[in-house]
Amino acid sequence: MSTEDFFHHGERVAVLTAQPLDRLLDYRAPEGGCFRGAYVEVPLGPRKVLGVIWGRGAGDFDSAKLRSVIRVLDVAPMREEMRSFLGKAADYTLTPMHAMLRLATRAPGLSDPPSMRKILRLGEAQPDRMTEARAKVLAVMEEFGGQAFTSKELADLAGVTGSVVKGLVKQGALREEETPRDLPYPHLDPELPGKDLTADQATAAAALAEGVQSGAYGTTLLKGVTGSGKTEVYLEAVAACLRKGRQALVLLPEIALTAEFLKRVEQRFGATPAEWHSGATMTERRRVWRMVGQGNAQLVIGARSALFLPFRDLGLIIVDEEHDTSYKQEDGVLYNARDMAVLRAALCSAQVVLASATPSLETWANAEAGKYKRLDLTSRFGTAVLPEMKALDMRAEELLPSTWISPSLKFAMKKRLEAGEQSLLFLNRRGFAPVTICRACGAQVACDHCDARMVEHRFQKRLMCHQCGETKPVPEACPSCQVEGKMAPVGPGIERLGEEAAALFPEARIAVLSSDLFGSARALKARIEEIAAGEADIILGTQLVAKGHNFPLLTLVGVIDADLGLQGSDLRAGERTFQLMRQVAGRAGRAERPGRALVQTYAPDNPAMMALADNNRDGFLQIERDVRAELGLPPFGRLAAMILSAPSAQMVDEAAQDIIRNAPNGEGIEVFGPAPAPITVLRGRHRRRFLVKSPKNIDLSAYMAAWTARLKLPNPVRMSVDIDPYSFL
Repeated sequence: MSTEDFFHHGERVAVLTAQPLDRLLDYRAPEGGCFRGAYVEVPLGPRKVLGVIWGRGAGDFDSAKLRSVIRVLDVAPMREEMRSFLGKAADYTLTPMHAMLRLATRAPGLSDPPSMRKILRLGEAQPDRMTEARAKVLAVMEEFGGQAFTSKELADLAGVTGSVVKGLVKQGALREEETPRDLPYPHLDPELPGKDLTADQATAAAALAEGVQSGAYGTTLLKGVTGSGKTEVYLEAVAACLRKGRQALVLLPEIALTAEFLKRVEQRFGATPAEWHSGATMTERRRVWRMVGQGNAQLVIGARSALFLPFRDLGLIIVDEEHDTSYKQEDGVLYNARDMAVLRAALCSAQVVLASATPSLETWANAEAGKYKRLDLTSRFGTAVLPEMKALDMRAEELLPSTWISPSLKFAMKKRLEAGEQSLLFLNRRGFAPVTICRACGAQVACDHCDARMVEHRFQKRLMCHQCGETKPVPEACPSCQVEGKMAPVGPGIERLGEEAAALFPEARIAVLSSDLFGSARALKARIEEIAAGEADIILGTQLVAKGHNFPLLTLVGVIDADLGLQGSDLRAGERTFQLMRQVAGRAGRAERPGRALVQTYAPDNPAMMALADNNRDGFLQIERDVRAELGLPPFGRLAAMILSAPSAQMVDEAAQDIIRNAPNGEGIEVFGPAPAPITVLRGRHRRRFLVKSPKNIDLSAYMAAWTARLKLPNPVRMSVDIDPYSFL
């Protein structure tokens, strides 16, 4: 760092904190001085808070009243490229800088010295009396296989109070230890031999490695059919990155995918990399954060938030299943990890690999325009071949009432059972039934806080709102007419489909995979491994099963209610349906046995369904491209959404009218709304929505920033702005 980046004791410095303030705060540099980017602890009122030295102080505050930085933390300073990344991401997404800093410091206990940290491990003794609460705590410790937890973290995971944990410590059932100093991660050896690659794979791997070796920025679309070995190809790019002495990041869309992926990484490089996701313990997350900043973690496997880790020398970012909507953060800081990955790579001269069998139209269009390089893998690895796709016209199938598995699909499943092979039934709807209706008066059970119907979850014996999470027992009597015994489930959920499958095939071993049926990510991973080993004949799953899993015995995929995603006003409805159907169909026939996919649809003439049946991926993207280009919709135009909410309809309507009066004039910019949001009431708040459309060459973020700067909203009214929205609810 230059001398301009160092501030001597007593000099005025500007500090950015993660507190909800709209400005930098001036302090005096501590004894010994500090560098720009240093993580510090500063006084704010009666509290001590975390902050970062952002630069020289503004000098507009009385120097006699300036307080001093308390201390500099023992962590690597924030690099210039990271500060620039946070600033540009904030400007693009219209996010306050304090919120961006909070996103970049999500490591618990950063300011604690090691001596202050206590962790708990499983002890040798048994408690004198086993209560239900104590059993829950010990079950968590057993489930996580000897991992260490903080007291609060363990209590939260077990759903008990802190006193239960303290009691187990006193009795020796839990052992309290000092936290060891965070240790570097084991060395990953890029020279270990990888798997033998096909000619296609070797060509793609060499092209990616060349990009990494250049040390310059570049983005590549790695497009390959499901089962073509994209993972093995981009792991060779990771190897090239490690040889160069730089760090690599692999983003995955689902925590459940990490178990299998980590095994493949360990086989390739001889050690396990760092993991960053919500399923990791607090102790582990702090270790990852620190080691990444020091350069002692060569490779991180993580969820979207891993993009904000303080990498010392990031040389490669892999975005696996780049089309997946889970890369879009829908609350708090509204960002798309795929787009932010490209931004971060451009700032630190890194390569980005966007891998997908069904790329998003945005990525595909950028590749077509020459902004991204493109590499294609056209065939499955080894002897495996792509599954045969067939659309089942449900108008011609004879279904009994309250059944959803067609005769054609039932016959195909029976054949697989006889052959000792696995079948997968896919339905993208959690729970037992999406609607509970009264057969006496016709009323549907709705959420008390949202404009949404409650979904029955029979395993839990509860109704649940999938918007706000509210639950209540299934009523015996109708809440509207009070008639008893007339409440009935309507429509299928994954649990109800499980009952039908069990009735059709009583001898079959049935496994249901849905995120709400497992208490932890670890339990879900374990069940997926069991299924892959052949411990199930019929698998039922939601979109969880569409991503990255490899079931060698699976040869048949049946899609129930394939038209579900085509409903509503989402501009990406057709694209998402096509991607999801292709991904789930791709689970079949990934080994030497050929696979088949049967897609049940009432709309076989829909372009997405026709493209699926014809296996015409590029043809479908071309149709979508032409429609979007004509309408000026992304990626050929820009969109921004503004959502207003307030405790009453009158209050939100008055605020919306004030907002539209203050909308700036902008050439080519169209403002639609205010209109009631599709979910009009959410968590008791009434919602109105604006949609702003602009040509691609206009800085829509700047327009929205200028608009929101004019607004002074009443306290009860909340506003959120989403640049490049994915959800239209």
